[in-house]
Amino acid sequence: MRGALLRSYMDQVEGWKLKEKKITKEYVFKDDREALGFLHRIGRVAVKQGHHPVLNWVYNRVRVEFWTHAIGGLSENDFIMAAKFDRVYEKKKQSIS
Repeated sequence: MRGALLRSYMDQVEGWKLKEKKITKEYVFKDDREALGFLHRIGRVAVKQGHHPVLNWVYNRVRVEFWTHAIGGLSENDFIMAAKFDRVYEKKKQSIS
């Protein structure tokens, strides 16, 4: 995926960065407990959708990386999953407020 289609998808997922043939984002939480809760929630989403990211958790930060292994780059599903993870994050932020 490249060109106008890639730019269009990137415009729809706020805060995600394009790095090589992957999209990445770091989510920040109050503490490790909140970060772990987020990991559990997005893990359930990934299993249900059958599309698994690379996850990195360090204390209050969770970094997510998506790409589609089968095609060696980005697919529409990577952006769908990014949007789903953002919704999980937004719901968590709203429940804290």
